[in-house]
Amino acid sequence: MTDTYLRGLGFVATARAPRAGQHAFDHAWRYQYDHLAADGATLFIEHPLGVDTCRLSTLEAPMAAQDVFASVGLHDRPGLEAAMKAFYAAHGGMGALLPPMAHSFFQPFRRQL
Repeated sequence: MTDTYLRGLGFVATARAPRAGQHAFDHAWRYQYDHLAADGATLFIEHPLGVDTCRLSTLEAPMAAQDVFASVGLHDRPGLEAAMKAFYAAHGGMGALLPPMAHSFFQPFRRQL
């Protein structure tokens, strides 16, 4: 799965997604689906670097095995789509679109001349 493919499905990179300049060993690809479930649950997908699977969870960075409801192969697109359908079926269907992320435009104090 590629960034382009995941974005095409409706995933958006989270704030903790890798950025340019980070070392390859200290990040994972993390995305959030752009729709909530009907019950308000959110869907996240994470691909830990060096692991040939993607983990789906309601948590951005699941640490315990019980927090992951599905693991699919890195190149198993039908498996990912089936896991997503199962997630939304278990949570009452697809809900509202996520609100756009608010960006902080805070700038450090600058002396005005």
